[in-house]
Amino acid sequence: MATVQQREIGTDRERRDGPAKVTGTAPYAAEHPFTAPAHAHPVQATVARGTITAIDTEAASAVPGVLAILTHENAERLASDEDKEFWVLQSPEVFFRGQFVAVVVADSAEAAREAAESIEVSYDAQDHDVVLRTDHPDLYAPEQVNPAYPTDTEDGDVEAGLASAAATVDATYTTPAYHNNPMEPHTTVARWDEATRHLTLHDSTQSVHGVRELIAPLFGLEVEQVSVIAPHIGGGFGSKGTPHAHDVLASLAARATPGRDVKLPLTRQMLFSIAGYRTPTVQRLRLAADAEGHLLALVHDVWEQTSRIKEFAEQTAVVSRVMYASRARRTSHRLAPLDVPIPSWMRAPGENPGMYAGECAIDELAIALGMDPVELRVRNEPTVDPQTGKPYSSRNLVACLRLGAERFGWADREHAPSRKRGPGGRLAGTGVAASTYPVHRLPGSEAAIDVMPDGRYRVRIGAVDLGTGTWTALAQVAAEALAVPLEQVDLRIGDTSLPHASVAGGSSGITTWGTAIYDAAGNLRDRHGHRPDPGASATGGTGDNEAAEHYAMHAFGAQFVAVEVDPDTGEITVPRALGVFAAGRIVNPRTARSQFLGGMTMGLSTALWEQSTMDPVTGHYVNHDFAEYHIATCADIRDLEAEWIEENDPHVNPMGTKGIGEIGIVGTAAAVANAIHNATGVRIRDLPITPDKLLRAGL
Repeated sequence: MATVQQREIGTDRERRDGPAKVTGTAPYAAEHPFTAPAHAHPVQATVARGTITAIDTEAASAVPGVLAILTHENAERLASDEDKEFWVLQSPEVFFRGQFVAVVVADSAEAAREAAESIEVSYDAQDHDVVLRTDHPDLYAPEQVNPAYPTDTEDGDVEAGLASAAATVDATYTTPAYHNNPMEPHTTVARWDEATRHLTLHDSTQSVHGVRELIAPLFGLEVEQVSVIAPHIGGGFGSKGTPHAHDVLASLAARATPGRDVKLPLTRQMLFSIAGYRTPTVQRLRLAADAEGHLLALVHDVWEQTSRIKEFAEQTAVVSRVMYASRARRTSHRLAPLDVPIPSWMRAPGENPGMYAGECAIDELAIALGMDPVELRVRNEPTVDPQTGKPYSSRNLVACLRLGAERFGWADREHAPSRKRGPGGRLAGTGVAASTYPVHRLPGSEAAIDVMPDGRYRVRIGAVDLGTGTWTALAQVAAEALAVPLEQVDLRIGDTSLPHASVAGGSSGITTWGTAIYDAAGNLRDRHGHRPDPGASATGGTGDNEAAEHYAMHAFGAQFVAVEVDPDTGEITVPRALGVFAAGRIVNPRTARSQFLGGMTMGLSTALWEQSTMDPVTGHYVNHDFAEYHIATCADIRDLEAEWIEENDPHVNPMGTKGIGEIGIVGTAAAVANAIHNATGVRIRDLPITPDKLLRAGL
């Protein structure tokens, strides 16, 4: 292979998919060229718990263009009820409001919707329970928390530490339910070919192979009988990281109308009951420190909700096990099973809500000690991972804090709440919080490299570009692994016809897929030399990282935020935010900065606007659209900066990458909350922090 003088990783490159995205020619799931597609529209349950007693489809059947109406009475029987989320149209039981109870397939979207809205469903409604409470009678400890962490941990004498402290904090923080809300709603286009016995799904998913492996056994098919295609998706933030009920519903609809491409796009409103969400949390933090600020005890207890039909346990307290040195610590998680939709992954699951509470508590401890919050964090820097005792492969949190403080002008800060007046008479303040996210390298991904007749290298792997820049960054990884110019790499992703790849989630994509590509490139070089002839090929894979047995692997960061608060109205603005990160080697500075800033924007949105509101009477998330589910807009984002520290970590993977998609959101909400307290003297522990809460608290 020809060598290049400049290494490709670390080079600023334009997005390969950029022109297609901005011209609208990058097809999302519903936009592929289908000939005479059919259209499906679901019917959703209007009760939160109960049993269907009757379904009247007579009026729906009379709508011109209707091809099929499926209910639990006539839908194809699925092969397994092991996972109730996917037991779609198989039973009259209703487990949450919004559950699919029927679907109409028609020649047009308008006909499908009209027919669906004319279906009358009768229920034997039962009393439901949709409110998370810390005294819920059915609270239980799950066997593990996502993905496989211990539910509870305890090290050292916590009670002795709490009793002997010079300063303590005992505070409860709450976060609401959040919905991922990608710009492209979840969509599946399914086609069943009766002659070939093959099911094809064009799906908006973060894992084409994950969808395939779920759908095939449900319908009694071999995985080779299912194809899933997703070259481009319009965001997901975790909600597209796992299949949902609509994938099964679209497949049922297609098998009932063989030979037609059946489009099933979910409406924005449907996402609030079908496509997952972040569980609300109640978190009690107890911290104890000596007079010098060293932690003597740390207790983090969490209460969350899950659905009665399927457990999801967010790992909210896990970050408190690894973040700071403490002589003793205890963490716990308890779940309340409710008649609610099924929670699932949302950007930085566990770390985002857990660090909000933990970093606010650290700020409160700094105030109790009369200490600089940055210095308090530095004083509790561990020398090894507190949970496992392993050394860190690299840990540069202190460097992030120091550099961030310098760039932000932290030395000029008044650490006690000052009610200092800024522009226009607004109260001005600043806050800081730390961030962390684990390094995930998933086993089982495979890559193939083929040398083409023109000397170019075709790199094939069934990865998905979530919108993060994978089309570009993964090609850069391949170019460096092959030691060829980027222009010689032809990347193929987003299809189950390509070698198996793990999910685009957990900030694991480049780390995992890049490792497989490096392995394939090494095998190509070993078998065919450095200048392989056209026709040469090789494969490679991602196994377990043996270094993980000896090192703890995490990315770190520090968030600095300035806020201004109107003392009369409580209106909050964020004129400046700075994030400094230590996240291994950065593959592409352009796409990396976009990811860091996007995460920080989402963190600001978490702090100030986002919340899903459950109506306890109906069991329904009532603010289920962008008119009432408020998110940050361009007008809300002012001076936003992201920087990073160069890290050389040879243990995490051949590229030295750690993953950057999620660490930007972690810590941001806490930094905002801490800045608001610094400006006003008012401590709001219930997200989002809205003007009415400040005014009611005595602003």
